[in-house]
Amino acid sequence: MRALAGWAVRAAAGLLTAAALGHTLWTGVVEPGTALAFGTLVALGELARRDHPARAGGATAPAGYGRPAPLGSAGALAYALLGHNAGHPTHHGVLQTVAVVVAAALAGTVPHIARGHGPALDHVARRVLTVAFAAACFQPLYNSGRLGERLGQGPYLVLFLLLLLGLTALCDAALAAATAGARTGWPYAPLLRDELRALPGAGSAICATGVVMALGVAVAGLWALPVFSVPLLLTQMSFHRITAVRTTYRQTITSLARATEIAGYTAPGHARRVAALSCAVGRELGLSERELTVLEYAALMHDIGQLSLVDPVPAGATASLPAAEARRIAELGGEVARQTGVPAEVAVIVERQADPYREQPVAARIVRAVNAYDDLAGGGRHPGGSLAALEQLRLGTGRDYQPEVVESLARVLARGGRGRVVPVPPG
Repeated sequence: MRALAGWAVRAAAGLLTAAALGHTLWTGVVEPGTALAFGTLVALGELARRDHPARAGGATAPAGYGRPAPLGSAGALAYALLGHNAGHPTHHGVLQTVAVVVAAALAGTVPHIARGHGPALDHVARRVLTVAFAAACFQPLYNSGRLGERLGQGPYLVLFLLLLLGLTALCDAALAAATAGARTGWPYAPLLRDELRALPGAGSAICATGVVMALGVAVAGLWALPVFSVPLLLTQMSFHRITAVRTTYRQTITSLARATEIAGYTAPGHARRVAALSCAVGRELGLSERELTVLEYAALMHDIGQLSLVDPVPAGATASLPAAEARRIAELGGEVARQTGVPAEVAVIVERQADPYREQPVAARIVRAVNAYDDLAGGGRHPGGSLAALEQLRLGTGRDYQPEVVESLARVLARGGRGRVVPVPPG
């Protein structure tokens, strides 16, 4: 069903694009100067697009970055909602709006494609459908004259445009969750929730800029476009800097987590396997994007307490240790984590991963179960080890592992193929 939803979104966008391009080529471009100005803005927005690194759990980007080209998105929405140009009415219509946006977006992605970083097909499909939705809700009413008769050009028109863009943002969030669910197999509800939570951030800035651009061009003409583009460009630069800081922070934690592997305390790739599988289980259980980030950091650092041991645990497998010894290592790990400056909630998860699951926060329950699975399954290197490890986890659900976490882990592994995790190579 999820794959069918993703296919339906792409098919609808493809059919709409073909109809829009065919109609525009057949009838010609109405008001080519206006189309060129907005097309240039969309193309420049795509040129300024940045790609976001993947997290351990397999997400292509955090929620809130569903539109990696905010300037291009704002320009496309402004063209869809454009009624006047310097006081003169426009007549470009829905199909030309889609055709101009698609052509400009493709032109702006050529340099990215040349570098091997072209946009995802799902992103292009969403752009087409959301712009078409906004234009279809506005252009027919405007061209018929009913919008001007009922709302005029005053504050009621602004409120109507804001309401329309709010509906467009909801439509985009629904499409983003559907395509992400089809691509990853994650549950739809948590994905939609994350997209909706991200709307007050970058999404609101894009929608507000789109409205301001459309209203500014209606009064001052096309010269308003570069003026109103500057604030969004500055906002985009700030988001890029924040993303760079977060990426550097995550890389630092990943390097710190590898210290146990370099010192020979844990098997190569163990921390990264546990982090990736923990994020996948967290998605399955409906954790938010922020909770997944905390879970990922804690999973990467879950074995760091072993650096305080004089004698290493055999193969680094803490799942088979007595409860008191495992709890002591976890408490040492929490103390080390606090000294590294990670958020306090990360250190709490690390130090409580060996507690009985009824006393643990959800993230600690996930880390404990996934860590035990990787220890028991030998990192997926032994044939049949995954199924035996899952069975052993199920036997321990009375006290050690939460049943819901174990069953979510089983579903994630089943979707991954052959009931096991693909081993992470050393290095």
